Amino acid sequence: MGFWKGDWNNFTRPMNPNSPSGFFPYGPSGVFNGAAMVYFSYIGYDAVSTMAEEVKYPIKDIPIGVTGSVVIVTILYCLMAASMSMLLPYDMIDVEAPFAAAFSGRWEWVSKVIGVGASFGISTSLLVAMLGQARYMCVIGRSSVVPAWFARVHSKTSTPLNASAFLGIFTAAIALFTDLNILLNLISIGTLFVYYMVANAVIYRRYVVIGTTKPWPILSFLCLLTLTSLLFTLSWHFAPSGSSKSFLLGLCIGLATAITLIFRQTVPQVRKPEFWGVPFMPWLPSMSIFMNIFLLGSLDGLSYVRFGFFSGLAVLVYVLYSVHATFDAEAEGFLGVKNGEMIRESTESEEDPNHKV
Repeated sequence: MGFWKGDWNNFTRPMNPNSPSGFFPYGPSGVFNGAAMVYFSYIGYDAVSTMAEEVKYPIKDIPIGVTGSVVIVTILYCLMAASMSMLLPYDMIDVEAPFAAAFSGRWEWVSKVIGVGASFGISTSLLVAMLGQARYMCVIGRSSVVPAWFARVHSKTSTPLNASAFLGIFTAAIALFTDLNILLNLISIGTLFVYYMVANAVIYRRYVVIGTTKPWPILSFLCLLTLTSLLFTLSWHFAPSGSSKSFLLGLCIGLATAITLIFRQTVPQVRKPEFWGVPFMPWLPSMSIFMNIFLLGSLDGLSYVRFGFFSGLAVLVYVLYSVHATFDAEAEGFLGVKNGEMIRESTESEEDPNHKV
């Protein structure tokens, strides 16, 4: 509808003549600030990888699912943003409900259809989030980091019912009593930090084999890249505008590029995925580290306080409970054992005369 009834001039012309105009009215900083706020819309593709145990051909299907979902969602979001920008100038868009508000004055029936679609979208997002998180909890339960009760799989549905029920009730309670902006910022900082750690882990795993290679060159590279990214982020936010800021930002980008190039030329890659893996090593995960740190710098200080509190709480639970529970489970031979395998092994032990005294 936006491409059919919209106006191409809305891409560059605001309604209020006093507002900044142009395709980038607020410059590069506006683009990055917006990316830091809305990138969580792409969260959910990682739920595809949590279904590896329930997919017939995970080596083939999981890469297709992850890559395909990211590409499709990216195209759809870009088309939606372009359609909205053609319908209304940017300074007239309703932040709370952009599409419904844009159609409410001229095409009321379209606004109602959008409302119904948004309701289904919210339900789908909740189900996908519960699907992925429940399987995370199930695997963690097998390691005894959390009680093994969460790792139990229902005999008929073959799904982690206990983990799904607990997380559904727990997250619903949090959503009911917590401000939406606080939740969004907490999700943003948590997800960005996880993405940052995963990018580091990908590089470390590709270039380090314990007992064969020395880890210090890889750790040194990761530390230098992180420090360079931090310097770029601090310069972006706190350095005064002018040629000195541009020089400092360019210097940081040059340093990050040089560090990555030197690492690629001097440190050989010892692991290569047999079927599918992250391409363009180490450039792609290095860019991920750089961008994640930059986006983390766009969040407010209270988000870091809340993230630090929950991280400290998780560490406390791990030290006081998980370490001891994991040690006990390993001593008893139950560490990492699936629910079905435990039942099967116990049945075989009862039937096998060699196990009887």
